[in-house]
Amino acid sequence: MTTPRHPESRRPEPPSAEPPLLTLHAAVVLLGALLVGLVAGGLSHLGGVAPALAVLGGLGAAGAAVPVLRTLIR
Repeated sequence: MTTPRHPESRRPEPPSAEPPLLTLHAAVVLLGALLVGLVAGGLSHLGGVAPALAVLGGLGAAGAAVPVLRTLIR
């Protein structure tokens, strides 16, 4: 036989006082920069550039995309 649950046991937990590691804005900006870097590096590699140079190009594109996306996404 099971014991009935009281309504008090269904209360949601109080929110923690600890702030999140990343804000939603920062997470969206970094994910967008990651996507830009992957696309730029992938297209460079498909265009015949050496893999190491394609990675460097993708990193450069991702780094350049962060301040642009930061101002665009608000």
